Amino acid sequence: MTHEAPAKTHEPTAGQTIGPFFAYGTDFIQKHEIAFPHSPGAIVLGGTVFDGAGQPIPDSMIEVFGADSDGTVPRARGSFRRDGHSFTGWGRAFTSDEGRYEFWTRNPGSVGGEAPFFAVVVFARGLPDKLHTRIYLPDDEAALAADPFLAGLSPAERATLVATRTPEGYLSHDIHLQGEKETVFLAY
Repeated sequence: MTHEAPAKTHEPTAGQTIGPFFAYGTDFIQKHEIAFPHSPGAIVLGGTVFDGAGQPIPDSMIEVFGADSDGTVPRARGSFRRDGHSFTGWGRAFTSDEGRYEFWTRNPGSVGGEAPFFAVVVFARGLPDKLHTRIYLPDDEAALAADPFLAGLSPAERATLVATRTPEGYLSHDIHLQGEKETVFLAY
């Protein structure tokens, strides 16, 4: 007795892309509170994620990781169970309907002498994989000029990676997935 596979009646579906995201498995309490809000040294890092047409993306997910203010790499447990006082260095935020993301964190210090930055991962609809980038602090122009990674970029490319300070001392940084203002992304 031979078994034949049934005749194919449907075309294969297209490959899947990242997002939109569902809360199951990715959402947890205080995910965007890397540092306890309003605690000593706590700042807000926020911005908007834009698509290639310059429109905000309302359903993307951003993850950041940064050293503590003194440059030490956090080793505290609690990334998924925040205790209200430990600085874990890592957090996740979903964008709002207006494409905004926000984290409570600290200004990262330099690790190994390079300019201080946040490592960033972007997940968004239409992407076949996540994107990696950085957000640098704007405060030390000499450190930015000496940074080996930034030194290999044009001034326009470099500008896509450096945040701006708000009057409150917070950090503002928009992420552009494509287009004229496209953020520099890293390949791994």
